[in-house]
Amino acid sequence: MAGRKKTTAASVNTATSTDIVPVGKGGALLGHVVGHLAGKALPYAAPWAGAAALPPLAGWATNSMWGGEPLSAGLASAALAVGGAALTGIAWKTTPAGTKFGRFRRAQVSASVAAGMGWLTCATAAGPFGSPVLDAWLIGGGLFAASWNVRQIVRNGASGDTETEETGGGMAALAAAIGWEKVTVKDPKGTGKGTVKASIEVAPSTTVDEVQSTTGKAAAALRLPPSGVVITKDPEDASKGTISLRVADLLKDGVPFAPPVAMGLLPTEDIPLGLYADGEVWAINPFAAAILQHVLVMGTTGAGKSEFLRSLVVHLATRRKMTIFLVDLAKGRQTVGHIADGIDWLIQDAKEAKRMLRALPAAIKARGDVLASEGLDQWDPSSSLNAMLVWVEEAADLADFNELDEIARKARSVGIWLGISLQRATWTNVSTDVRANLQAAACFGVDDAGDAGFCLPDRVTAAGAVPDWGSDRPGYGYATGMGIPQERWTTEVRSGLTDREELAALVAAGAPYRDPLDEPTATALGQAYAQRAHRGTNRTTPGIPAVPAPAALETAEAPYGTGPDHFAHDHQEDDHMSAAEEAAEMELQEAYDEVMGSIPGDPEPDAPYASLRLEDDVPDTDEDEDGGMEFESPARVGTEEARHILYTELDRWVQSGRLEFEPADLIPATTAAGRKRPWMQGELRRLVEHGLIQRDGHGSYTILHSPLQPA
Repeated sequence: MAGRKKTTAASVNTATSTDIVPVGKGGALLGHVVGHLAGKALPYAAPWAGAAALPPLAGWATNSMWGGEPLSAGLASAALAVGGAALTGIAWKTTPAGTKFGRFRRAQVSASVAAGMGWLTCATAAGPFGSPVLDAWLIGGGLFAASWNVRQIVRNGASGDTETEETGGGMAALAAAIGWEKVTVKDPKGTGKGTVKASIEVAPSTTVDEVQSTTGKAAAALRLPPSGVVITKDPEDASKGTISLRVADLLKDGVPFAPPVAMGLLPTEDIPLGLYADGEVWAINPFAAAILQHVLVMGTTGAGKSEFLRSLVVHLATRRKMTIFLVDLAKGRQTVGHIADGIDWLIQDAKEAKRMLRALPAAIKARGDVLASEGLDQWDPSSSLNAMLVWVEEAADLADFNELDEIARKARSVGIWLGISLQRATWTNVSTDVRANLQAAACFGVDDAGDAGFCLPDRVTAAGAVPDWGSDRPGYGYATGMGIPQERWTTEVRSGLTDREELAALVAAGAPYRDPLDEPTATALGQAYAQRAHRGTNRTTPGIPAVPAPAALETAEAPYGTGPDHFAHDHQEDDHMSAAEEAAEMELQEAYDEVMGSIPGDPEPDAPYASLRLEDDVPDTDEDEDGGMEFESPARVGTEEARHILYTELDRWVQSGRLEFEPADLIPATTAAGRKRPWMQGELRRLVEHGLIQRDGHGSYTILHSPLQPA
């Protein structure tokens, strides 16, 4: 008998663990089934047990204490009624209701308390076991228990679709933690690409701006990266917005470089540069946008600016009707040396960079004239001109703010895309006027969150899109403008990782498709472009023809005093100074007399040199010492011949590669022409007016075209 019991127990244990019961063990099977059903039913039995035991016991107790006398029964019933109402209010207020399920639970709890206290009030006066109090207990208690069973079934069956405040989770707990009690989050949906998006709506007493200021708290509460929560406004409704939660980083393993889909595309085709945080392609299209927006690129060392630049240059270097100028004085060859053949003008010398920037205004004007003749308000591929990218690293070190501002304002409509890259775009590095004209941005990692505001629009940083991770996440950033849809401005991007050999091969393959710079622009850039130190390769290489020379004041073959009619008649050809020259000479003499009059008298008034002026020759004291040699001033020549002497000196400098000079450098040529400084200054003004030289802000000049180069 004992052995049989032992065998049966072993069989039950086996059934419990494997759900396989040996045949003939009916008692064990029945016990197992009963135990299983009892375990399942026990949670649902509690409401029935409470409804069956508590009301009659409580009613019997209160009726025994106060139900014997009418007065005590009445007072007790009144007290229970008031207490029941108060208890019902407390139940309503203290039951959380942050979700639809929570609101149902609050109503159920409050109704149960009110019904129970109402029945107890009646039972106190009339007794719990008389009709209709007993009937109310039987019917109401059953309904009460059944309603709580229904709630348990719904909760257990749909736990994944409800939010329970008891567990501390859900949006209600988040709202309480970060102050979003007045924010309603609706329709959260996962994109399947590491991002969850939802609509938000704020109460009339708050604004979306206030919610945006708590993105850091929300990221911390949800255990996301600092930039993982972004809240954008609804442009059509100030009470609404969109919240985006980046719950997974799809870009952490790197983004491959996206090569051009074909060679010889136009500049107006999309330029893929990387991926967005949700895995979509990050592409820009500046030349196809309604307005060509110059771009400001910012980020600390190692943040990814160079990868961005290389990807951009390689794509544009494989396209038709495209020309690239790039200035990098710090590490030009290191950054783009392997793709330099795709760059028409790579500048690594500060002096050459300044020449290029000073020549750009003339090129902008010339391109504007061409576009006007073609009937175009702004550049498009139908123009005879190339689109241009002028990329400048640390531009503030090369040009003053006024010069950059003029270029940025005027270059946009003529198809010149200006890119400025630097680590921090503070007002000391780039003026606010220049920055206002750089309407597009690519901001990579910065060391301080406030630095991002120098690059990105306010509405982007306010939404929480702040790349304040320094160089810890190279290639990550935010991009705006350049044809990017505004709803994408607050989505993280990562630029593609480039390979030097692959990029060099692409640039070499694009050489047959690259067009040389159009003639009007090349001519307007003048000597600065013609004498550039670096020349990229394109379909005309080898044997790139010389840049056509601009119209000159006089041709080298023409005799003295001849030249184009509109210059030949500017001044009379005689041996006498013009009225303007005489007036300038008199003005100089008056200034000279004023200065000399303030100098104290000569301490040796009787000395032989006392009457000499600064411009007078020093008299010989002993003719025998120099053998009787006599020095004569150069003979005065005609106006056109004097100009030719001056222009020959300028042309000699151009041929030797010198393009900058100061007025004092022309004194020997001026003296050889028998002229003085006022005449030379007048000639310099004349050359500036005709666009052959340019005066900078420090009294020096840059030669744009040689006055003697043939047209």
